[in-house]
Formats: sequence, C-alpha cells, structure tokens
Amino acid sequence: MKTRILILGAGKSATILVQYLQQKAVENNWYIILADGDELLAKNKWKNAKNGHPIGFDIQDKDLREKHIKEVDVVISMLPATLHFLVAKDCLALFKPLFTASYVDDHLKALAPEIEAKKLLFLCEMGLDPGIDHMSAMELIHRIQNKGGKITHFKSHCGGLIAPESDDNPWHYKISWNPRNIILAGKGGAIFLENGITKEIKYQNLFKNTSQVMIPNFGVLSYYPNRNSLSYIETYQLQGIQNFERTTLRPTEFCSGWHTIIQIGLTDETIIQRKETDTIKSWFDNHILQNQLQTFYNELLFDSILKKQFDFLDFTADTIIPISLNTNASILQWILETKWKLTDEDKDMVVMVHEMNYTLHNKEHKLISSMVIKGNNSRNTAMAKTVGLPLAMSVCAYLKGEINLTGLYIPTHPIIYEPILKNLANEGIVFEEIEL
Repeated sequence: MKTRILILGAGKSATILVQYLQQKAVENNWYIILADGDELLAKNKWKNAKNGHPIGFDIQDKDLREKHIKEVDVVISMLPATLHFLVAKDCLALFKPLFTASYVDDHLKALAPEIEAKKLLFLCEMGLDPGIDHMSAMELIHRIQNKGGKITHFKSHCGGLIAPESDDNPWHYKISWNPRNIILAGKGGAIFLENGITKEIKYQNLFKNTSQVMIPNFGVLSYYPNRNSLSYIETYQLQGIQNFERTTLRPTEFCSGWHTIIQIGLTDETIIQRKETDTIKSWFDNHILQNQLQTFYNELLFDSILKKQFDFLDFTADTIIPISLNTNASILQWILETKWKLTDEDKDMVVMVHEMNYTLHNKEHKLISSMVIKGNNSRNTAMAKTVGLPLAMSVCAYLKGEINLTGLYIPTHPIIYEPILKNLANEGIVFEEIEL
C-alpha cells in the first residue's frame, strides 16, 4: 500500500511545497491528498498531477478532519496557526506524525509528554522564519562551538520583501505571504538581550527609530525586534551570551510609514459600528474625527515621503467597504491586499542575515552569514520556496528514515538540519559567509 500524505491548506505558501512533493511522490510511489476549505483553490493548486488528488472540506468539521487524518501516514499543516492545535490533537489520538511551518505555542508544548510517550514526531517551525533561520543558525553555532569558540553576540534578521526590479510604490513593499500577519506584526511587542540587559519595546514604539543592517552584496535594510528573543537563548544553547536578538527586516521608509499607521490606530482590532454605505473615505474621515486626530494627521503629512505613502493608499477613495469588515485592522488589510498586491510578473525577495561575534583562542571574531533569494513571479515566489521547501524536505527525510527522532521538535538538532540544509543548497538556497 502506498504511503499517504495529507496536506492541509493550499494557500500562497503551499505552492512550492505541493510541487516538490508531487515530484517526490512519483519518485517514491507515495500518494498525496491536498485539502483546503476552498475546493477550487485545492484543485487549481494540484493541476491534475499524478499520485494524488485535491479535496475540499471544512477543517472545523471534526468528523471529516478525523476521517481524513485517519486514512494517511503523515500530516502536513499549512493552516493558520490558530488551527494547528485541532489537527495536533487528532494526530495524537490517531497516532500520526505532524509537520508544520508554524511556531510551537503553549498548546502544543502541553502535548509534548504524550507525543513522546506515543513515539510520534511532531516537527514544527520548519519554514523560513521560523525554520531556515534555526537550521542555518544552529549549523554556525555548533561549528563555532565544536572549534572551542564562545559566542558573545548573536543577531538574526529575516524579511520577506519585494525585489528591487519590482519595487514601484513609496512603501517599497508588496504582500507575498499571509496579509493578516503583516497587519498584526509586532502586536505583542518585543523582548531581547542587549549588553547583558533585557530590553523590552512596546508595540507603539516598535517601528520607531529602527536600527539598520548592511546586507552583503545587497545594501541596507532596517529591522525591528521580533517577539520574545529570550526564549531562544536556551534553544540555541547560548546561555550566558551578552547580546541576543531575532528581528524582522523591512525597508526604512516602510518602518516610518507603518509607525504612523500604528499611531493613528489603523491596526486596531476593536469592533467598530459600520454602515453598508461606508466608503474608504467616510470610514477614514470618521475615524480621524472621532479620535480627534485631525491636527496630528495634518502635521504628519508635512513629511513628503509619508504623504506619498498615504496618497498611494488613497484613504480618500469612494470605494464601498464590505460590511463584513468591522475593525480598522480588517479594513486596512482589505485595502492593502489590493494596493500591495504582486502583479503577475512581480518578483518577491527573501533576505536572511546572521551576525555572530565570538572568541576563539583569545581572539575576537565576527561572522556574517547572509542569504538573498528572489522569486520567479507572483506564483512561484521566494516566500513560497523558502517556507515550503524545508517543510517538504523534512517530510521526505522522515519517510526515508533519515530523521528518526520522536517527540516535539523544532529544527535545531543536527539529525534534522544537516540533510535539510544540504537539500536546500541543491535548490539554490545557500548562505554566503564573511569573516571580519
């Protein structure tokens, strides 16, 4: 009987994952079921390939979810992070291994003892960030430590961006992944370690006065700290380090513009009262009026760059807002999904940089390891490639017996990251290193 793989979710980030596994399914005589709540989306993503078929079903339907999970050997979840726990509980009950690109949350951590007891592998954070960042960082960390070096400074930067040749708006940004995550980025603020002191930045100031990093063979980008970096110090085996920070890369102009978006409350998720006749202009004007922001907003627009950015978003448009949108954040997302949409031939870009200072034989060293990957077009994006390939490769490695671990894991173990980094290099996803 053929090994059966269930992929849950057929969105943007699943494109390359599906293509890669379709090829491997033919080579290894595996069978794939691609499932999504939108059956047409699943069919369009599948494209009549061999060794599998697409289906549509509501992931919230417990009976259908259990039915499809029960019939397969491996489950891959490309669903929104909030739905992973539903799938995880079923996989645990039905003795199925689970692979996902999303963060390990507290719900999954609570399942860890039972996952281990049942000798299952739940492998999470197997995408880009988190994912490739962990694997590439741990390869460097272990290499330095195996030489006897001690790492004193660690910064890891990653961003999904627009390639320079497709950069044609004043935000210097377009959407290549989940738009909701872009709108809500940084909502929890950030915590990191600087000169041995824990630093915390609240959401309201996260995009203000951002720092910059020079990307080898590319140029300068700004960055803001990402979530709670401290939780990864132990994960990366860097206890006692003085500087530790994980960040998100963005163009400098984007950061200043997004700081303003936050200041005037457009990412607020509070329910607002709406009329069916509300236009973008009436919504925005009403928001500014109700919150007494007119003077503040007018002063902001003296900044020529900021004015161009807001003119581009066109908050004066007479377009009717769908009545289903009942928060500023959801309305803003709806607007940006059009304004920041990739055209068919647009190329996105993924940039990742690790900065490490370490001592070895009483000498100070600095290592910069960087990766810049461009997409082909709006369908085969760099984001889909760097999120989908490591996840797909980990499933292949597991099915071939190359990853024989059990328990709840992220890819910081050599058994996981060594074969995946090797396979990624074969696909052109490589890092360049500079020693200073």
